[in-house]
Amino acid sequence: MTKRVLLVGESWISSATHYKGFDQFGSVTFHLGAEPLVKALKGTEFDLTYMPAHEAVDRFPYDMAGLSTYDAIILSDIGANSLLLPPKVWLEMQTVPNRLKLIRDWTLEGGGLLMCGGYFSFQGIDGKARWRRTPVEEVLPVTCLPYDDRIEIPDGAQGVKTAPGHTLLEGLDGEWPLLLGANEVVAKDGAEIVATLPEDEGGHPLLVCGSYGKGRSVAWTSDIGPHWLSPAFCEWAGYPRLWTNILGWLTHE
Repeated sequence: MTKRVLLVGESWISSATHYKGFDQFGSVTFHLGAEPLVKALKGTEFDLTYMPAHEAVDRFPYDMAGLSTYDAIILSDIGANSLLLPPKVWLEMQTVPNRLKLIRDWTLEGGGLLMCGGYFSFQGIDGKARWRRTPVEEVLPVTCLPYDDRIEIPDGAQGVKTAPGHTLLEGLDGEWPLLLGANEVVAKDGAEIVATLPEDEGGHPLLVCGSYGKGRSVAWTSDIGPHWLSPAFCEWAGYPRLWTNILGWLTHE
């Protein structure tokens, strides 16, 4: 049975200025960050819709009917403001449904929510992702910190499996490739901590799952792809299995 998954975020635009002696010019580059995940889910039971961050600002559904077409939603490297401040609010000062409350209510009724780490996930760089104390945080199995929560690991670290028999880890035997960073979070009471960072990196949660009403939620505090996932991690044979395990658990009936 095909299950529909909406991936929201994982895109950005870079603006650069180039100086060549007396002269200078600018350039703009558009980036997509979820190519490894998109590739990994091809040919699986999960039908992925990829909604880049700039499109999600106005295209992310405003009602339950729109969200109910999906079995799982992945929020990855997109801040809360992108869903709180669409053009009708930011530019036209009109009211619209609060889409963070909508995600909470959708999960309560049986949806599966996954938040993946990044500079604009959880609380993010300089605390600007702003998911703390939102309706989405209510759903997650973790609590966000009130400040910049990045854990940068330039020398690399391997995830530690703390619940090796868990469904999320099925088929993921052996050591994992290196991670280069993650977001620091605090697991909620009753949540299952399935994997962590090693003790010399604080032992912070890496993979956490829990339930919310009729639904389920998962926090993966590292990245979907580079830069926090090393190339070796993205090319690892277990990479597709990790995501199909997570999505399968989220959408289990």
